[in-house]
Amino acid sequence: MTAVELTPPEAVRWAARAGLALPADRHAAVAATADHIHAVVSILRELDFGDTPPAIAYRAEGETHDAAV
Repeated sequence: MTAVELTPPEAVRWAARAGLALPADRHAAVAATADHIHAVVSILRELDFGDTPPAIAYRAEGETHDAAV
């Protein structure tokens, strides 16, 4: 998880700030889901993509794929 986890009351506050009504029975689930997403994004931010060309450089035509899996 993250170093500072989102609490259910904070999830309610952020939802309200975004104009979303968050039912009381969803507070904890939304906070846990947001924490999980933050943890995954944090890992992705640590990856070094320095030598990876941008997606626009990729050409799919001409590639063959084995249909038998």
